[in-house]
Amino acid sequence: MTWLITGGAGYIGAHVVRAMTEAGEPAVVYDDLSTGVAERVPDGVPLVVGSTLDGDRVARALTDHGITGVVHLAAKKQVGESVELPLHYYRENVEGLRVLLEAVTAAQVRSFVFSSSAAVYGMPDVDLVTEETPCLPMSPYGETKLAGEWLVRATGRATGLSTASLRYFNVAGAATPELADTGVFNLVPMVFEKLTDNAPPRVFGADYPTPDGTCVRDYIHVVDLAEAHVTAARALQTSPGHDLTLNIGRGEGVSVREMIDRINAITGYDRPPTVTPRRPGDPARVVASADRIATELGWKARYGVDDMIASAWAGWVRLHPQAARS
Repeated sequence: MTWLITGGAGYIGAHVVRAMTEAGEPAVVYDDLSTGVAERVPDGVPLVVGSTLDGDRVARALTDHGITGVVHLAAKKQVGESVELPLHYYRENVEGLRVLLEAVTAAQVRSFVFSSSAAVYGMPDVDLVTEETPCLPMSPYGETKLAGEWLVRATGRATGLSTASLRYFNVAGAATPELADTGVFNLVPMVFEKLTDNAPPRVFGADYPTPDGTCVRDYIHVVDLAEAHVTAARALQTSPGHDLTLNIGRGEGVSVREMIDRINAITGYDRPPTVTPRRPGDPARVVASADRIATELGWKARYGVDDMIASAWAGWVRLHPQAARS
């Protein structure tokens, strides 16, 4: 079986490609390289440069490489940007998915893994978010991911395509320094950037109804996330007709203040954070229940928060050597 991995030159995508190939699953990368990096694609893995909006290009990639399964990660993913550019996000994330699925069904591909997000839940008022928690996204990005799930599921029901929608929680870490996240959009690299600039990390609000007043989140190592893709892909391959929706998290909440303390300890810095006003729409607590994927597929996260921070820091220092502490 050969898998087409859209967005396979991105941060998460490159880890999925690595995990798939190490598991003996042949892969082909399809990426427009708008944010992806060609050098992340391993030697021996074909790279097709193109947009998911280009149906002819997608169709040729599927037939030229004998694709039998797709892992779809290509998407725009910045919440704030999606608020400013909703039409762009709907075009890239929803119309791009529709075009891709049209090509997939025409080529009689049988398995489809969709990269979704915990953003579909919005601001859940529960201790643990299960797959049955109501989905009330609070941004166009979250809306496009939920609409994507609907589209994937409907296509599967209509055509017999086996599908899995994986709802990621907060992804961090790296398998190797070369594959580390180069963006500064999530908490861990945002703190790294402040430390490197000799500035205090920022905490957006310290008056939430949590033990230390800061937001609580569930963090998942990107290596664990990539291995979850392999597990889901193989489940679709061996059990046709699947229609899976699965949280990918650890089921352990860590507050923003705790994360900053751990980052200081691991990086060798000692820079207390400064508290700034809350950001609109930030829920107090979003922590996954990962029971369903454990029960149905036997997958469980292996790495902890310290592993995420240490591996992410190694990648950060590779690109910002001035950040290293002697």
